Amino acid sequence: MANSLRGEVLNLYKNLLYLGREYPKGADYFKRRLKNVFLKNKDVKDPEKIKELIKRGEFVMKELEALYFLRKYRAMKQRYYSDVNKSN
Repeated sequence: MANSLRGEVLNLYKNLLYLGREYPKGADYFKRRLKNVFLKNKDVKDPEKIKELIKRGEFVMKELEALYFLRKYRAMKQRYYSDVNKSN
């Protein structure tokens, strides 16, 4: 694996690990699953396959970010708009 791809994979792993801290099922659950997925694909040598896996990981990152934004939005909506619904 080229050094640039290795760096991208490590960076992806670190970013996913960071995002996993707030995972709904718990950080430990996310960390185990993440480690298992990366270990499962550690023997992949084809640069094109590695790039494809990196893109899949980036997609997962975007989905996690969307999940967290949605959760924060719902919490804020409950906090600020629940009183308006009760009075009507």
